[in-house]
Amino acid sequence: QVQLVESGGGLVQTGGSLRLSCAASGRTASNYAMGWFRQAPGKEREFVVAISRRGGSTYYADSVKGRFTISRDNAKNTVYLQMNSLKPEDTAVYYCAAERKDTAVVGPIFPRYWGQGTQVTVSS
Repeated sequence: QVQLVESGGGLVQTGGSLRLSCAASGRTASNYAMGWFRQAPGKEREFVVAISRRGGSTYYADSVKGRFTISRDNAKNTVYLQMNSLKPEDTAVYYCAAERKDTAVVGPIFPRYWGQGTQVTVSS
């Protein structure tokens, strides 16, 4: 079992920045590829970005490429999502997720574990 707790969401103006954090506990988090998904009101949950268990590979959705950066600190069992140049269409609940995966990340992950989500709102 892996428990994931997100933090760092909030309200920001267009063009602003936020950094989300995801603290993992339970089974060794470094055994898991980690990622972020988001769900806007009235829409399905969508993949945003993923990082391999040692941080050697990442994969971004086209919609956030060049604006968002994922990183992880396995010593702290924490994954980060730096979000820059935010747009109103980035408004959503952001979920941290984990998949038991030993290989490189070359696409969206298929999580077994999810966090409870944190709200990000970008005002125009």
